[in-house]
Amino acid sequence: MLINNKSIAIVGGGPGGLTLARLLQLKGADVKVFERDLNKNARVQGSPLDLHDDSGLAAIRKAGLLEEFKQNYLVGADRELIMNENAEVFFSDHESKPEEDFGKRHFRPEIDRGTLRKILLESLQPETVVWNSHFVSMEKQSEGWILHFKNNTTAYADIVIACDGANSKIRPYITDSKAFYTGITMLEGNIQQVKETAPKVNALLKGGKIMAFGNNKNLLMGQKGNGDIGFYASFRTNENWASGSSLDFTDRNQILDWYKTTYPEWDSIWLELFENAETPFIPRPIYCIPFDQTWETQSNVTLIGDAAHVMPPFAGEGVNMAMLDALELSECLTSDQYESLKEAISAYEVQMRKRASIVAKESLDNGELMHAENALENMLTFFKAAQE
Repeated sequence: MLINNKSIAIVGGGPGGLTLARLLQLKGADVKVFERDLNKNARVQGSPLDLHDDSGLAAIRKAGLLEEFKQNYLVGADRELIMNENAEVFFSDHESKPEEDFGKRHFRPEIDRGTLRKILLESLQPETVVWNSHFVSMEKQSEGWILHFKNNTTAYADIVIACDGANSKIRPYITDSKAFYTGITMLEGNIQQVKETAPKVNALLKGGKIMAFGNNKNLLMGQKGNGDIGFYASFRTNENWASGSSLDFTDRNQILDWYKTTYPEWDSIWLELFENAETPFIPRPIYCIPFDQTWETQSNVTLIGDAAHVMPPFAGEGVNMAMLDALELSECLTSDQYESLKEAISAYEVQMRKRASIVAKESLDNGELMHAENALENMLTFFKAAQE
């Protein structure tokens, strides 16, 4: 193999990076994952992920982890309610959704991010992940790279793969192409002990998801495996809304006042979310890659996931594209059909950019539909068509 006797540094221990590490280790590769978190329990993981059969689940199958996934996915978490701002239900598949079954066309099983991460971590060889490794910079040395980390440690790798997210510090070593702001920002919150703190919303969710639309704004939420509710207020604003406002995102009362001012037409039932959420709230301006991005392939560095193709979350494709990147890159690096690493990486990058651009455009278009004046009608049409 082209990677025989090569050391590989994967920077970032999200689903994409860990999936890539697992797939490469199955082929005998020398891999280390450098993750900035202090340890595996350092950070609360976000809302559940839905994996798609031809991307996320394809990677899970190739990694030999489908049985572990089946034992841990959230049964019924993919069931959906579409509502207006007054919490009136216009669409529900809680009773009509086909029986869940792997391999079915419309089945997109959900799993907690933390659970998926645990499955992937436990599949790796001991000491694969080097925790507390916050990437700062790298420089060329010999045929590879010296990586520098915030804790003043360094590491050498023959090949570096950036899996360090939308604000990737490695991406500039590959391309100066930058993502553009989509005009939409999401404010993320999380509620614990929901039976006591948010009983009305909890009763509506019934373990699934809610998308509520009204007045060019959304509330999107889903139930996690432990019963917590993760939610997002999604709205149009300027790119610097979070940094330019005087809001203290650690102050629940300030955010509650902001919500009442920004969502004045919305039913009081939604107040439960903002009155009882854990702090801090997290503002997330939504970015998207240029659809025509390109760069000259290098022989010893490439990128996957959001580092390669950040996109809006409105098609549920982010993690799926990252895991498919991992699958396709691992196959290129371990294939015998390429004469050089540069050729193998180029084959991956050309295909990755092509499909990522298509999916990013779909995600951007969905975001426009979801934040339009007639968003409710748009999404009812979308979901009804998906059932056919």
